Amino acid sequence: MATRRRILKELDDMAKDTTSGMYATPVDIADMTHLQGRFAGPPGTPYEGGEFVVDIKLPDNYPFMPPRMKFITKIWHPNVSSQTGAICLDTLSQKWTPVLTIKTALLSLQSLLDAPEPTDPQDAEVAQQMIKNPTAFRVKAQEWAHRFAGAPKAGAASSASRSGSSAAKPPSSAPTVSEEQRRLQEYAGFPPIVIERFTPMGFPTSNIVRALEHAGVRRGRNISDMEAERIVELLLH
Repeated sequence: MATRRRILKELDDMAKDTTSGMYATPVDIADMTHLQGRFAGPPGTPYEGGEFVVDIKLPDNYPFMPPRMKFITKIWHPNVSSQTGAICLDTLSQKWTPVLTIKTALLSLQSLLDAPEPTDPQDAEVAQQMIKNPTAFRVKAQEWAHRFAGAPKAGAASSASRSGSSAAKPPSSAPTVSEEQRRLQEYAGFPPIVIERFTPMGFPTSNIVRALEHAGVRRGRNISDMEAERIVELLLH
């Protein structure tokens, strides 16, 4: 139970954090120990512009033992297996401590993309290429980021910025009034800040509204952390 409460709190904290760029949601809301994490490739690297997805499995004695993580998104990196997605990172092994979190683990992975360690590799082929031919490594890493993580092709971003001044700006993607009204109707009078506290965890809006109603939460106001824990408990049952 303590592990479950810890996981729920971490997911809630991550959902409220709009600055880190780290995301994690349950693969199945019935099992809070199996998550999927996401983060963007760091700027100035071959992975820039891509989104990288990570499989996360939490042991029964989490946080006293580290999460087991592997990349789902294929990536060309010396510290990640190009075949299995296995990761070589001290934070996920001997340097793990219970004060670390899922978010800090994901941040460590993002930092690893920014600062590879080819002298301590998970994938020897990638490491040798990075050491002996860094240009070829960067080209292939960019190719894989484009192919598997949705990053732009090498040079595409700079070309777009050069032509942007003469090209017409695309129409605004802001939601129309009717779309906003439909969204607020789905929220049934509960503030967006309340509903959107739970949607990043993978819960459907209709289920969140029912849980809030069942818990007797008054419409039009925010909720406390204690109330949020109660809502999550209702959503999981």
